[in-house]
Amino acid sequence: MEKHELSDFSALKVLVIDDQTLVHQSLGNALADFGVVNIKYAENAYYALRLCEQQQFHVVICAFNVKSDKDGFHLLEEMKFKGYVTKRTVLIFLSADTAETVVNSIIELQPDDFWVKPISPGYIQNRLTHILDVKQTLYNLYCAFDHKQFSKVIYYADRHLLDTSLAKYHANLQRMKGEALLALREFNAAQTFFQDLLKQYKYSWVYLGYVKSLLKQHKLAEITDLLKTLQDKLETRFATYDLLAQYYIEQQDYRLAYQEIKKAVKLAPRNIDRNKKLWDLARLNQDHEGQYLATQAMAKYAKNSIHDSPQLSLNVIRAGIDFASTLPNEHSAKIVKQTEKYLTELEQSPHAVSELREQLIIAKARLYNVRDQRELAERLVDGHVSVRPTACLEDNLDKVKVFHELSQREEALVLLSAVQQQIATDGLTGQVVSRFIEKELETRSEIHFTAKQLNQMAVEHFNRSRYDAAIMALEQALALTPNSARVLISILKVLVASQRKSVLDIEHQLLAEQTVKALGAMKLTNKQEETYTALCEELGSQ
Repeated sequence: MEKHELSDFSALKVLVIDDQTLVHQSLGNALADFGVVNIKYAENAYYALRLCEQQQFHVVICAFNVKSDKDGFHLLEEMKFKGYVTKRTVLIFLSADTAETVVNSIIELQPDDFWVKPISPGYIQNRLTHILDVKQTLYNLYCAFDHKQFSKVIYYADRHLLDTSLAKYHANLQRMKGEALLALREFNAAQTFFQDLLKQYKYSWVYLGYVKSLLKQHKLAEITDLLKTLQDKLETRFATYDLLAQYYIEQQDYRLAYQEIKKAVKLAPRNIDRNKKLWDLARLNQDHEGQYLATQAMAKYAKNSIHDSPQLSLNVIRAGIDFASTLPNEHSAKIVKQTEKYLTELEQSPHAVSELREQLIIAKARLYNVRDQRELAERLVDGHVSVRPTACLEDNLDKVKVFHELSQREEALVLLSAVQQQIATDGLTGQVVSRFIEKELETRSEIHFTAKQLNQMAVEHFNRSRYDAAIMALEQALALTPNSARVLISILKVLVASQRKSVLDIEHQLLAEQTVKALGAMKLTNKQEETYTALCEELGSQ
């Protein structure tokens, strides 16, 4: 794409992607009125990508909700990945939906404009003329961005900022310079730059650039009040949550990182990389329900996108089994049923069955075990599952789980040593997963039963008044599911029953205090709240 092409409307190549032919007509008429004649239309993502393979477009106007195959978010993500859309391309999103989750998802792809349907011809002409003018005037900066020449971006921006005739472009230039400083990791210079800019502009991107530059220098304490303000504002809260999540990951405070990433994902649910980060942090915080929900979201939003893969459905199945393994039978039935549905769908894909044969057998065996059909699980594993590790860490970890759940500890230990060799700590996600694997290895080496099995053992001990043994089983279950209110309440019940017989010793008194405190900080159901209050009252009255 050359600079001069952007000024000649008759030479402009425009692609309109929308599944509504009426939108094609209205946009086409408006564009034709001011000389645009080379217009292509696509009603779905597949045809849009085919057109992009054949020619390069100067302008791409894309509806967010392209219902026929993939949505506009994943289509544009793929077009950017393949180089069909660059910084020099005029990118415009269309949508009749202005919900916060939609707007946040659109902003993430950094379009040049966002048009809300219906659109008048006059608006189209005014906005497109303005955007093309900016693209042409600042062409050398966009070109440098496309080639990741960030020092050049700063050089060009500084030169243009000295030109008073370009005053109306100064905000664009300042923004690009700030982005370049952050890309070069010049965080101290970026802090000074954005701090000075705040005296002139009050745009959201100035505040967010300033916040990012300070967080990257570990200066959270200097901006606590500003962060609260940005979290309260509709236009900045999503980006602020995302920045804070990244900051806490870098600080290895994974509990707070998890809290922030959950807020960010809720406000912009379509980003697969962020959902992957959410899944990793849920695993690290041993939130089995959170893991299950995160893998479901990844499978849902990746459908028909460049991220789509049978592995995503396998992740849902594995997370579902892990979650069901922490629940009593009456609560796990729903999760087991959902997981079986995912498994059945995956087995209907010949490609998935040929590639994931052993993985699917392991998933079936683990499901049998969750349903207390141990003999069927053992028969599957003994006949079809090899102890030999594979190149995939996740596959090996699932093998460890099935051997562990079937009390085949020697086989589990062989695979545990292989998993330890595969742990990589490159990058932030690598660090998170590394910590998760280390925890998983530690608990599975020391604890030889699932949380469900330990809860069942605790019930048996409790019914026979073996309170110390019940407490020991429940403490091991809690190590596997530290966020389980149900396990904590069970511990409290056993302690109260023990106290009815004799005064609690110092160790159990301390456990009671810790359990009461942990439950007090949790969001409980009405029934759990009633039980908790009654148990606390009885503990306190003795």
